[in-house]
Amino acid sequence: MILVLSLLMISCKQDIKPADIAKLNGYWEIEKVVFDKGEEKAYGMNENFDFFKITGTKGTRTKVMAQLDGTFLTTNTFENVSVRFSDKGTFLDYKTNYAKWSEELISISDKEFVVKNDQNKEYHYKKAEPINILNDGKKTK
Repeated sequence: MILVLSLLMISCKQDIKPADIAKLNGYWEIEKVVFDKGEEKAYGMNENFDFFKITGTKGTRTKVMAQLDGTFLTTNTFENVSVRFSDKGTFLDYKTNYAKWSEELISISDKEFVVKNDQNKEYHYKKAEPINILNDGKKTK
């Protein structure tokens, strides 16, 4: 039974290629967190988003806040990001003046991605779209 489950877990893992990393560029919001024992925490409307800008294997992740006019307010909080490919998977290595940590990139598409940290928490992100509300209260595209 354990062997079958192990094979199932390995076969579900996406083979991430260097060309896939460009899909990270843009605005993302956390949709849910799946904890190591399987319980989930869903996120509703988010005020804070992550903006990734990666060229090749290096870039940044910046915390931003959505504004009602469809723009994003940039904070001074950011992390340097390096993408690392190994035989164990694809990893996002973060570095600030105060800390270093890694997350494994489990899957990625144009609309979502999943990372797992060293505490086995999976963070499920979805592509963020700007909120743009005119003075008349109608949402615009």
